[in-house]
Amino acid sequence: MVLGDSITSGYGLQDPARETYPALLSQKIAQAGWSYQLVNAGVSGDTTAGGLGRIQWVMKGGADVLIVALGGNDGLRGVAPATTASNLSGIIQEARRHQPNVSIILAGMRMPESMGAAFVRSYATIFPDVATRGKVSLIPYFLQGVGGVPRFNQPDLIHPTAEGQRVIAETVWKTLSPVLVIRHKFLLEKKSAAQDG
Repeated sequence: MVLGDSITSGYGLQDPARETYPALLSQKIAQAGWSYQLVNAGVSGDTTAGGLGRIQWVMKGGADVLIVALGGNDGLRGVAPATTASNLSGIIQEARRHQPNVSIILAGMRMPESMGAAFVRSYATIFPDVATRGKVSLIPYFLQGVGGVPRFNQPDLIHPTAEGQRVIAETVWKTLSPVLVIRHKFLLEKKSAAQDG
């Protein structure tokens, strides 16, 4: 399950069902021979508050792995970093309340220097701090190699092109694939124990 905003939902892409990073991750999962079904729960314009408000519904069907890719809109709207951090922690707590064994990955975000040095520094600490406190995996910078790079973004320099989405997919995969390997092993051991019992 990927909980995200317009970048996750594929704003501005010609074929979001094929070009978004979640769609590309689905292809990688299939190529690895795993039977996971990846659900794209991206909503354009979503914030961490919005994610917290809908995590209960998102998790209703269950999820083995949850990727939280929210916070960019918070920063661009000047939401206080402490509020964003609180919302992200709430998402993690709610996800675990509904699915205690869910593996969670938090996608780290950064703000452009135009937001002001103090805000940029404060915002940058949110994700590693929340990941450490929540004991979840962290993607250090979700938009590594893409953020602010014209060739990988649409004219607004915010939403990635299909090529930019491919770069994001590679970045996410570096953190996601080891989690899936461990998760797959855990499920196999659980299934074997049930059969032996």
